[in-house]
Amino acid sequence: MTKSKLLLAGLLALMLTPVAALAQALPDLGGKKVVVVTENAYPPLQFIDAKTGKQIGWEYDAMNEIAKRLNFAVEYQNTSWDAMIQAVSDNQYNIGMTGITIKNDRKEKVDFSDPYMRSEQFMLVRGDESRFTDAKTFGAFKDGLIGAQAGTTPFYTAVYSVLDGNEQNPRIKLFETFGATVQALKSGDVDVVLTDGTAGKGYVDASEGKLKLIGGPLGTEDFGFIFPKGSDLVKPVNAAIAALKADGTFDALNKKWFLDYKMGQ
Repeated sequence: MTKSKLLLAGLLALMLTPVAALAQALPDLGGKKVVVVTENAYPPLQFIDAKTGKQIGWEYDAMNEIAKRLNFAVEYQNTSWDAMIQAVSDNQYNIGMTGITIKNDRKEKVDFSDPYMRSEQFMLVRGDESRFTDAKTFGAFKDGLIGAQAGTTPFYTAVYSVLDGNEQNPRIKLFETFGATVQALKSGDVDVVLTDGTAGKGYVDASEGKLKLIGGPLGTEDFGFIFPKGSDLVKPVNAAIAALKADGTFDALNKKWFLDYKMGQ
């Protein structure tokens, strides 16, 4: 065997050994029921398919695979973003998922998994928008309104990275759901919605040219699943996340939902 082949074989062994080890190390939860709550308002992470009425998305596929590998029976329920963190903190649900940014203040109420996705925020606007092109020019456009959900990462990014740091700034209009902010944008009630690039791309693809993303990224955020404080699910779910990263499953989901899937088709 040539040196190059020996080197390749060695590299393959190094790459494959951790995957096998991770697969063997995953705990068996014995088929226990785990209640997972989501919002179904964050395509392509999780949403209702307009044609079938089914709950689908990147997070559903990821959680289903985690449940399969850890041997638990997943039951999905829905609630609003406003209620989710507190409801999980109160043990109403075992896991929460809806593209939740890992933040220190939230860690006071819930435990987070390791990050399963990193995302950047962008400005979502109507397709014919020409009055501003990025955060700086929007900030100078004094009549411009931003739609946001209170307490979310887009809300704080709007306050501190786009506007003047005043959380009561009247240029921010609050809505109960992310989907409602997008509807307000489409109808002209607001001029900008801040969203991570993954969700934004989903809305743009489904809009038939009525929406677009502008400007550069306004910040980086890591997404994690949330659990009641002290949950014994955190460690096994983290092990499953590591395995899914290592064996390429997450890469395959990224391709499926962010490249191949076309919203509304």
